[in-house]
Amino acid sequence: MEVASSVTCITPIILLLLFCGSAAGNRKALYSVEAQDNGIEVVDMAPPSDEGICKSMVETRGYECEEHAVTTKDGYILGMQRIPVGRSGGTPGTRPPVLLQHGLLMDSITWLLLPPEQSLAFVLSDNGYDVWLANSRGTKYSRGHTSFSPNDPAYWDWSWDELVAYDLPATIRYVHDQTGQKLHYVGHSQGTLMALAAFSKTEVLNMLRSAALLCPIAYLGQMTSPLARNAADNFIAETVYWLGLDEFDPRGEAVVKLLKDMCSKPGVDCTNLLTSFTGQNCCLNSSIVNLFLDHEPQPSATKNMIHLAQMIRQGTIKMYDYVDVIENMKHYGQLSPPAYNMASIPNDLPLFVSYGGEDALADVNDVKLLLGSLKDHDGDKLVVQYRDDYAHADYVMAENAKQEVYDPLIAFFRLQ
Repeated sequence: MEVASSVTCITPIILLLLFCGSAAGNRKALYSVEAQDNGIEVVDMAPPSDEGICKSMVETRGYECEEHAVTTKDGYILGMQRIPVGRSGGTPGTRPPVLLQHGLLMDSITWLLLPPEQSLAFVLSDNGYDVWLANSRGTKYSRGHTSFSPNDPAYWDWSWDELVAYDLPATIRYVHDQTGQKLHYVGHSQGTLMALAAFSKTEVLNMLRSAALLCPIAYLGQMTSPLARNAADNFIAETVYWLGLDEFDPRGEAVVKLLKDMCSKPGVDCTNLLTSFTGQNCCLNSSIVNLFLDHEPQPSATKNMIHLAQMIRQGTIKMYDYVDVIENMKHYGQLSPPAYNMASIPNDLPLFVSYGGEDALADVNDVKLLLGSLKDHDGDKLVVQYRDDYAHADYVMAENAKQEVYDPLIAFFRLQ
């Protein structure tokens, strides 16, 4: 399929679209804390109508939408959106809940980019599910904190370890408590990493029905993306971090300069940013590019980028490595960071795993390592789908994703 050249600016993760957009506007906290219940502060303050995802992306398509937020145990205020019923109506509160978690440098708009008949959030809603959309800390609708401003370096002192320990439990518990039901989970890219690491522990498991993992990331050591690997191998993230850049803002001047420098290196071809970073996506339509650039990419913590770079270089799934053994001892009580044990994921947890043969980030060989860790999983609880023509962005933006991925995913949910 021929894709317009403007689509080379689209990718759901890391830094490589950054030539495509202008500097981001000022971002601000949209919520305030009002109540606390069982250690999670529940916030019910909708953002201004001209800024909220509900108003701008959901209600305009004919769906009901609610703005919610929770505060994590470490003080980050996370915006969430809920689509309680589909366009055909229904009884709110009785539908099975589904929580959708986006990937790196994205937010919940990931699930709303395509037309309603094709976007996963709307497809789930029209198929009888109570849909909840998460936004990770640091993104536009999750900029609040009980103590810090995003201008404070302490605000950005986190990696995906904290997304596993705080963000994911807070959002899962909130949906569980609001609906009174166990929930299904869908993650893309970093959203799968968060889930897999959390599933290897025990905190969230009793609140889940099942999980769908699109472009699953547990191991990154064999990824073929030349740009991502070049960034990791050359310690680019560490360089930025020690220069004092705590917030990794993809549209910021410093990060764009880094991208330019990286693209000038021998052997790195940035002519087509999308292909050189994510792999050759088969099925994107250029009509979503302007909508994408209106909202994405979103910031992350530079420390998070370092953590992902460590995974690429080391081929392991471990907690953040402070390199200094004294710091590691301080945080972990041991000289090196502990690993997340994928083999400890319960064998009876229903999992739907879908990965693509053209994905340069969730590489086939890395996914096979993950599947090897799940080799003892109950046969009727693990569904694995392989699309030989799909790359990383196809899973959230392909025009045929509904037929090829989402319909099988929903069929899996209905069996749980």
